[in-house]
Amino acid sequence: MNVRATAANVIFQVVDKGVSLSSALPAAQQSIHSRDYALLQEICFGVLRYLPRLESIVKELMDKPLKGKQRVFHHLLLVGIYQIRFMRIPDHAAVGETVEATKALKGPRLRGLINAVLRNYQRNKDGLDTIAVSHDAGKYGHPGWLLKILRQSYPEQWEQVVEANNQKAPMWLRVNQKYISAPDYQSLLNEQNIDSRLHEHLPNAIKLAAPCDVHQLPHFEEGWISVQDGAAQLSVDYLAPQPGEQILDCCAAPGGKTAHILEREPTANVIAIDCDNKRLQRVKENLNRLNLEASVIQGDARYPEQWWHGNKFDRILLDAPCSATGVIRRHPDIKWLRRAEDIEQLSLLQKEILHAMWQQLKSGGTMVYATCSVTPQENKDQISRFLADTPDAILVNSDPNSPGRQILPGEDDMDGFYYAVLRKQES
Repeated sequence: MNVRATAANVIFQVVDKGVSLSSALPAAQQSIHSRDYALLQEICFGVLRYLPRLESIVKELMDKPLKGKQRVFHHLLLVGIYQIRFMRIPDHAAVGETVEATKALKGPRLRGLINAVLRNYQRNKDGLDTIAVSHDAGKYGHPGWLLKILRQSYPEQWEQVVEANNQKAPMWLRVNQKYISAPDYQSLLNEQNIDSRLHEHLPNAIKLAAPCDVHQLPHFEEGWISVQDGAAQLSVDYLAPQPGEQILDCCAAPGGKTAHILEREPTANVIAIDCDNKRLQRVKENLNRLNLEASVIQGDARYPEQWWHGNKFDRILLDAPCSATGVIRRHPDIKWLRRAEDIEQLSLLQKEILHAMWQQLKSGGTMVYATCSVTPQENKDQISRFLADTPDAILVNSDPNSPGRQILPGEDDMDGFYYAVLRKQES
């Protein structure tokens, strides 16, 4: 299938139907040649990154919006304009291929319309681009509710956060210390002419200068390395697993942190739970590739009595369900799939899980609360409320007035993450 038509269908699924990009994109890849995967991803990610700007341009160029069965052609226009505005594809090729895509979308009668709109944009590009950034949504590429939260929460930094969110995410690797050190693995990358840098404070982290196919990475299949953002790798540093401990990785899918715990402390008895059985298959696949063993259980973290009847845990890593507003550069659809009211609902869910999991922690045990969010309601405010409600909870290595550590997107080129380390007071 024509890759532009496929991209238009993906954008239609995400924007109009509320399907996540991580679901829509792999399904769409089945209909195109593998050589076009990178182009499809670039277009889909790019359109979602700059959606309000592109929507403004289409609105200026159209007398009336396309609706109903013609709606997918609206998204095809976004695909065409994105190529002209942001990609290195020659304008004539971008227009020609996008017009050609109307055949695959079974809409040849709209061929003339698509061609006319795109050529009109070519002729009036400068003026239309100016109009497209004359409002905050177009200028910053974020919905108003999210801009409001960022401005209120980070008055000195919100613009840097927005800018980081609109960048392409780097590719980070986690080196499995069982096989090789990070500096030695970097030497293997150098031999393959893959540029990279080590992280000053993360002993197993390497950031690639440019993303590449994992199968180009030396010994990937043998489990020498995994793909994991630098901020996510901090979770195990905060958890600090010790030999022989019983450790729960709560909300574990897709299993990167589960594997990291076992790489750091192979003698730990690790239990990984998640409510989504399909995503738990990813946990099992990751453990198999890395030749690691953990007990993988499907269960709702709010109701541990339904799935756990063993001893309490020495340590719990609670990677709580969240708005994922810290990983927008990896998932630009988050900006358009989330709503302001979701934050309150997620905060209530996190509170339930946090209190339920606390009851599964041994006296003297450690819990790491983590999210890939940047909203205070899910993070420092959540922990402040928990500390006020939980007399035997002690905050570790943090200011009680601003508990935990908030990493903002782009900080040391990492994703946005939040961590709070809690210790259960011994009775």
